[in-house]
Amino acid sequence: MTAQRNIAALATGVLFGLGLGVAQMIDPNKIINFLDIAGAWDVSLMLVLGAAVTTTFFAFRLILRLPAPRFNKRFFLPQEQLLDARLLIGAALFGIGWGMAGYCPGPGFAALTIGSWEPVVFIGAMFAGFALHRVTVRT
Repeated sequence: MTAQRNIAALATGVLFGLGLGVAQMIDPNKIINFLDIAGAWDVSLMLVLGAAVTTTFFAFRLILRLPAPRFNKRFFLPQEQLLDARLLIGAALFGIGWGMAGYCPGPGFAALTIGSWEPVVFIGAMFAGFALHRVTVRT
């Protein structure tokens, strides 16, 4: 079961990465231009996000009718529904970082395939942030 789960995870990740590439979301200028409403505004990010939200909306309704996922005994869904300061600050930091760098984790990893140094710096900084969080925040 673990091998099947790993193969499914790999296939899902590759499909996600290919989708990011096809949609050109691995180009940080797409994100930065989306935020430039008064200048070279690029609506394509909104279309990609809209397609993702629509797909997820309908897919979750179908998938969650199943008794369990295909390669696990149960679904692992978030239990916490509280909007606390940690969640809001984390979301704000994520958005600020995304806007400044033009990358978030998925496109950052997918952009490693284009041979540019920027995604390497982004991924390195992201892992440094993970390490900093681990040593400074007690959960």
